[in-house]
Amino acid sequence: MTTCDKKSILEEKINLSALGGGEARIQKQHDQGKYTARERIEKLLDPGSFMEFDKFVTHRCHEFGMNDKKFLGDGVITGIGKINGEQVAVFSQDFTCWGGALGAAFAKKICKVMDFALNNRIPVIGINDSGGARIQEGVDSLAGYAEIFYRNVKCSGVIPQISLIMGPCAGGAVYSPAITDFIFMVDQTSYMFVTGPEVIKTVTHEEVTKEDLGGAKAHNEKSGVAHFMCKDEDDCFERTRELLSFLPNSNFTKVERKNTSDRIDRKNTKLDALVPSNSKKPYDMKELILEIVDNSHFLEVQPMYAKNILCGFSTLGGDSVGIIANQPNFLAGVLDIESSMKAARFIRFCDSFEIPIITLVDVPGFLPGTVQEYGGIIKHGSKLLYAFSEATVPMITLITRKAYGGAYDVMASKHIRSDINLAYPNAEIAVMGAEGAVKIIFRNELKGLSGQDFENKKNELIKDYEEKFNNPYKAAELGYLDEIIFPEDTRKKLIQYLRSLSNKKVHRPKRKHGNIQL
Repeated sequence: MTTCDKKSILEEKINLSALGGGEARIQKQHDQGKYTARERIEKLLDPGSFMEFDKFVTHRCHEFGMNDKKFLGDGVITGIGKINGEQVAVFSQDFTCWGGALGAAFAKKICKVMDFALNNRIPVIGINDSGGARIQEGVDSLAGYAEIFYRNVKCSGVIPQISLIMGPCAGGAVYSPAITDFIFMVDQTSYMFVTGPEVIKTVTHEEVTKEDLGGAKAHNEKSGVAHFMCKDEDDCFERTRELLSFLPNSNFTKVERKNTSDRIDRKNTKLDALVPSNSKKPYDMKELILEIVDNSHFLEVQPMYAKNILCGFSTLGGDSVGIIANQPNFLAGVLDIESSMKAARFIRFCDSFEIPIITLVDVPGFLPGTVQEYGGIIKHGSKLLYAFSEATVPMITLITRKAYGGAYDVMASKHIRSDINLAYPNAEIAVMGAEGAVKIIFRNELKGLSGQDFENKKNELIKDYEEKFNNPYKAAELGYLDEIIFPEDTRKKLIQYLRSLSNKKVHRPKRKHGNIQL
């Protein structure tokens, strides 16, 4: 065989591999408004940067006529490339081959690229579009899933793991994305569930559509499983690239400071009027965030879930930061089960990858009620406390208005080792609001009064309480606040303190790991 013949064979195999399950199935994928597995990689990565692994791998199953049904690559494309000039590992499940069903060879390809990512300390991105396990391969398929799960856990906290759900993701397949750090879903074309509508109808007699059960909206709004809902696949790729711009390649590196045209000492005059002095009046904390960060660029994580707390990434003076903030515009910014879990997971991610944390506090307390107590607010609220207390990254806390009760402690207070604690002049730090405190402290004094006499005395006591306690100066006297700042200086102060913490090191007691309240 001549060299020319050998080249022809290689070219033929490359072309055959590129076809996946064939032109008819590729057209069907396009008809559903979906890209193919290869097209997704091309659109996600920097042009010309992809290098494919295991292009000619095929399965070794001989049962159920599978020996005559083989596709080069075995239904998943794996390799490495670049995003924003930084190297990443990627795998993309090919629905044109057996509906993207996972078999032993398929799983080994994913495991191989994940091992490469871990060994070389680069992020791994999984593009999921699969009907589940390849039934013909039996327990080999289940073993393949478990091998992937094990690697997800091994990579956790070492390299960023991102899952893009581009189609079905059902049964055991959902647990790999669930372990990863961030999940993107596409509206109307992607869904995740452990058991599908047919099984649910058989077992519980409930009737539900795939979209209502496990669609992008369901998992972004209700379950909190997903972090981003995208309008289409192109939007998903663009937002994935945006997310990666804030993240390091691994826990061995830090995100490099970016150049920014936004001046460090830019005054935030808008904030003087943004935060109302009346502690019961709502305002949009997101407006405050957009005013202080570089170029008003804030990538919110889980924006549709637990809206009473905001989590997301931005830069301050070019440095990547994670921001956690109570949202007075929704449920008065109160802490509850969902917001505690949302923020705790976000904090632990930032701490894993050396991303400093900025906490903006305006919190009236924890949400009362039987639903919260029976749902385990004690346990779930403690996750937020645990996450902040465990974090060793630079942490700066700013109380923009009120910080009451246990929620003051939990929201990155000085007592759980936030590095720098700041407050605006109108901040209120107390066990509870003035009116509630007066009714408890002076109940006997008020008991014998009625009508206008009661109102006058109550208002007098409230005013006296506010002057003595509902201000930041008592906390500042005790050293619980490092500085009380003017709102217009917020951006400048945060950047100055952030840079002063750039070499922070914390030594923890040696242990295998803590026992967070899962």
